Formats: sequence, C-alpha cells, structure tokens
Amino acid sequence: MGYAIEIVGLKKTYRSGVRRRSVTALNGLDLCVNRNEIFGFLGPNGAGKTTTLKILLGLLFPTAGSARVLGKPVGDLSVKAKVGFLPENPYFYEYLTCRELLDFYCRLFSIQKSERGKRIDRLLARVSLDHVANRQVRKLSHGMLQRLGIAQSLINDPEVLFLDEPMAGLDPVGRRTIREMIHELKAEGKTIFFSSHILQDAELLCDHVGILREGRLVNTGTLQEMLTPKLASYEAVVTDIPEDAIEELSHIATKLEKREERFHLLINGTENLRRMERIVAQSGGLMDSLSKTRGTLEDHFIEFINPQPGEAVNK
Repeated sequence: MGYAIEIVGLKKTYRSGVRRRSVTALNGLDLCVNRNEIFGFLGPNGAGKTTTLKILLGLLFPTAGSARVLGKPVGDLSVKAKVGFLPENPYFYEYLTCRELLDFYCRLFSIQKSERGKRIDRLLARVSLDHVANRQVRKLSHGMLQRLGIAQSLINDPEVLFLDEPMAGLDPVGRRTIREMIHELKAEGKTIFFSSHILQDAELLCDHVGILREGRLVNTGTLQEMLTPKLASYEAVVTDIPEDAIEELSHIATKLEKREERFHLLINGTENLRRMERIVAQSGGLMDSLSKTRGTLEDHFIEFINPQPGEAVNK
C-alpha cells in the first residue's frame, strides 16, 4: 500500500524583512509516515513544523524537493478530498452556530443534503457538542472550539488527518478528551499526523515521532527506540554508608542526594553500577533498592534540539 506521507529533500526558503534576507524554514527534510499510525511531529517554535504541514496540504509550494500523500503529489485534487486539517488557531465564522458551521463545510465537500444532517449530528455527538449544536461559535469556550475544529476536520471522513498543535491551551481534562478521540480515529484505520510541543501528550499518543530542528529532521523512530537509553541508567537507595564511601560514590554517581538517613543515587552504565555495588559491600553498607530507569521523551527532545559542541547551526 505504500506510505501515507512521503517527503523527499523538502526545502522552503522565504524572503524576510526590508532587506529581503533569505530565511530557510526547511532544509532538505526527508520523512516517511506509515498508514494507520499516529505520528508526532515535534520541535521547538520556529523549527518548521507548520511550514511542513502547509506544504503537505498544498497551501504552500516548496522551493525544492517533493511530497506525496496517499501515494500522490500533494497538489492532486483527489488527495485533498481524503485529508482533514485542524490549524493551530482555527478561525470560524463566529456568528454561525455549530450546526450551521459544519453544514457550510459539508457544502464545500459537495455532501448531499440528505446526508448532511445525519453526518453533522453524528460528528457533534462524537465531539460532545450535541448539547450546544445551536449555540453561536463566538459563545464557545476554547476547549469547545478545539473540539468543533476536530469535527470540521472529519466532515469528509478523511484517510489522513493533519492536526497542528491540537491540544494547545487545553486543560488536562480537555487534553485527555482529545487524546482519546485520536486513539479512536486510529482504531478506525486513519493516519494521524500532528505537530506539537507538548511532549507528554506525544508520549501518550504516538507510534512514531520525529524531531525537527531548524528545518532538519534530527531524529525519528518509535517511542520504544527513543526512550531506551544508549547507556543503561540505574537508581539506587543505600543506607549505613560511612563518609569515606560516600565520597567515593560521589565520583561515579551522576546524582547523589541524602533524604533522611538514605542516599539516593543515579548511576549511568553497568561498569559504574558494579563499582557502586563493590563500594557499598566493602564499606558494610546496605542497598535498599535498585531499579533500571527509563528515559523520557523530554530528555530525548532536549538532547536533539540542542546543537552539539562544534556542530554547525543553520542560518
């Protein structure tokens, strides 16, 4: 069946400012997204996430490179009929009611009148807005607007759904509601491509993630691959340790804290772990607990968005 999304050598440059200085938003981006998966497109502000989304939707033209959605070039009209989009800051006609707004989008997709009412009712119920179906958009809360935006993105029953910061500004309950909805959409066979800087949501949602920095993809993979540390890391709690042994442990532990009568240590690498165990045993101390730690997506994200010493930075 091929990929849902395929990007090869994508580049986008703009002219900015009075002097029309060239600014590179995307710089040779390569990316593939499988069908029926949730892909998290992560990066700091200005990394090029929204630019990528707009190119995939045909709203911007690339300077170089190519992009395909569902096996066809992004400009193909048949592709546009099979995608849905929720922008980061959707603008809706605020004096329309929820029902009228969705009817407007149904008309854009030439959905027959006999089908429109049933589809609108079904979508409003799905996003829990059926009780405000006849309320004007301007009277909705931010969370309601986000859910209405998701309803309009589903109006054509798309195969691929593009969501730009879908949970920005939502409270924990609102974010959980949107996450559950995204999982349901995947279960229906849809591909969800969403950009975000809320790493906790990405960690709870995604099958694969890609990290974008200054227009380049600096890492991509499954969550399991990303959250497995390159160097094994361990947390240990020890007691009855003399001062001279604590001094030795401080040289091999990346973190050492005293809490009441216990010492909590973070140890990187099996070699340092064996050294710690030897020091504790020889000093007559006791090891109360030992566990292997798991990295977080935030740790991985910070590692890859910060340029390494001596690494060139795109201008």
